[in-house]
Amino acid sequence: MNEVISAATRRLDRYPRSAEWFCDFRYYDVSGLGVEDGVHRRDPSSVIEVDGTFHVWYTKSTGVAEGFAAGDDAKVFPWDRSEVWHATSTDGLTWIETDRALGAGEPGSYDDRSVFTPEVLHHEGRFYLVYQVVASPYRLRSKESIAIAWADDPAGPWTRSPHPILRPAEGGEWLGDEDNHLQVVHTGPFDSLKVHDPLLLPFGGRFHLYYKGEQMAEKFAGGGRATRWGVAIADAPEGPYERSPLNPITNSGHETCLWLHADGVAALLTTDGPERNTVQFARDGQNFEIMAHLADPPVAAGPFREERPTVRGLDGLRWGLSHDVTGPWHYIRGFAADERRKDLYAAGSPPELADLSSPPPGAPGAATP
Repeated sequence: MNEVISAATRRLDRYPRSAEWFCDFRYYDVSGLGVEDGVHRRDPSSVIEVDGTFHVWYTKSTGVAEGFAAGDDAKVFPWDRSEVWHATSTDGLTWIETDRALGAGEPGSYDDRSVFTPEVLHHEGRFYLVYQVVASPYRLRSKESIAIAWADDPAGPWTRSPHPILRPAEGGEWLGDEDNHLQVVHTGPFDSLKVHDPLLLPFGGRFHLYYKGEQMAEKFAGGGRATRWGVAIADAPEGPYERSPLNPITNSGHETCLWLHADGVAALLTTDGPERNTVQFARDGQNFEIMAHLADPPVAAGPFREERPTVRGLDGLRWGLSHDVTGPWHYIRGFAADERRKDLYAAGSPPELADLSSPPPGAPGAATP
């Protein structure tokens, strides 16, 4: 007699059975980067520790975003007319905004409109910021690129690259002259309009620049926006970078969030795509597999990043900063992975009996075990 099984049962083997990578998340306010009238703070980098001090870089701008219809002189997005700023903390809870790391470039330069969405790498004594740039005027068909700057101290001064290290891919063709990003003859590759949200990791003796791609005439699907990630690889942080032939390497994900884990690379994908809100792992840094589906993961997560690979996958999400964009003024808050619910399930105890009112172990402000 043939066994009769449902489609859901047949596809169950695609998904992880282990709870090793599963957790809940807790969110908490941090001082110094919270809500401030008239100011947007968003897209925090990974948090790094240097000589006992935590450092983070983020997008900062002022004023109301009016949209493209307001004209070329208007601020069109909260991340338009932005700068990259730097803050420090000794405990992860109280942050001091110390200085502007990078402003827009000189008129006529590739970054004269806005610099934003930074990520940091500390490698062999030097600090590298990779970030997104756009030139004036900022329109619907404007292409956005990725640049890099470097310094010998987290406070700078920063030397920026004379040109972007990654530009949108060639191959798309606009239809007509109207400033409409949905009208095309050819869409081109997945990253033909914009390359966003860069993140740089040293892996396998080379430098992997992960990024989000936006396509000309990008459409919405059942998983939300059709954003996907790519990777470009170089022998030195400054480049030159060559795109992987496997691109795109994800079918989902908005802001990039990756860290070195064991002998590979782990990633948190959120917001968009059919595999959004998953944590994934790739032994080769490119062929990612789902490890867990997560509820309410941090958006635009900048986790605390150690320079050595993590031993447990979730060590890369123990705590960090993320942004909240639900109000009129975007702000940065803290997050922490909370594994107590999983541990109680494993022990056979009902999760509702857990004391979930205090910060989870390992998070800033938590009691010492």
